[in-house]
Amino acid sequence: MSVPASLLVPIKPLRLAKTRLRGDRPADAHAALVSAVAHDTVEAARRAAGVREVLVVTSDPELTDSFAAAGVEVVADDPDAGLNPALEHGERVLRDRGADRIGALQADLPALRPEDLARALHAAGPERAFTPDRQRTGTTLLLAAAGAALAPRFGNGSALAHEASGARRLAGRWESLRCDVDTAADLRRAARIGLGPRTAAWLARASQEHADPGGVPGDSARTDGA
Repeated sequence: MSVPASLLVPIKPLRLAKTRLRGDRPADAHAALVSAVAHDTVEAARRAAGVREVLVVTSDPELTDSFAAAGVEVVADDPDAGLNPALEHGERVLRDRGADRIGALQADLPALRPEDLARALHAAGPERAFTPDRQRTGTTLLLAAAGAALAPRFGNGSALAHEASGARRLAGRWESLRCDVDTAADLRRAARIGLGPRTAAWLARASQEHADPGGVPGDSARTDGA
């Protein structure tokens, strides 16, 4: 039986996050979308079997406040030097409190289903492993072996980088875990899977206000409460 995972979810400041998804919508509307996506991702992860805890790593004050209000622990992104340093900082925080198995989950998975994440954790067993994104070039989930370093290599071509570093590529379909969102087309695809409630609500408002230049349908929120 694998050791429950403590997951790190790093998030850029809202003004810098997901620039390819922004289109020509106002900055505050885009920030609200990014926040909704991140909250739906974290909430789904917290509900997955095999997840011990979820720790958000960000220095954005709005995200810090909103996650704290939702009962999610946040640590500041220190030294604010990019994704991999943020994860290494979060890993040190978790190690200091005795976490044994640590993972990194991307924050842009608004269709994430807890059962898909649970199945990936089960499939990984005790090994260092990762789940590639839909395009099979990026990484949505990276898991350290119990007691071993996370050694994140996120960035362009992270799937190959993680594989070359000894992580096992997980082959399960887990559609919702692999559907990260970088563009309006990605968000439409996530909507077809079934969005979490915050992202679905954002899209519904955007449709009413004609504020969604990506033309993303408000499809349907998941009925499982994720």
